[in-house]
Amino acid sequence: MRKALPLGAGMVIVFIAAVAILLRVIPGPRKETDYLVIGTLATFAALLLLFVVLVTTVFKDPSALFRRKKS
Repeated sequence: MRKALPLGAGMVIVFIAAVAILLRVIPGPRKETDYLVIGTLATFAALLLLFVVLVTTVFKDPSALFRRKKS
């Protein structure tokens, strides 16, 4: 539980930062689809952070993502 709180906070911070950056990058006037793209990319960035943190800390075993075929 102690590790989940900083990870969740980090994901929220990355999400907010990505939204702030994308709102400055995408020129106005914005349509509804622009906000959809901004939210999608911010969610992708937050989930990418989660994946990288989990793969580098919890799943240190190189076979965590790939299983070798038994011959």
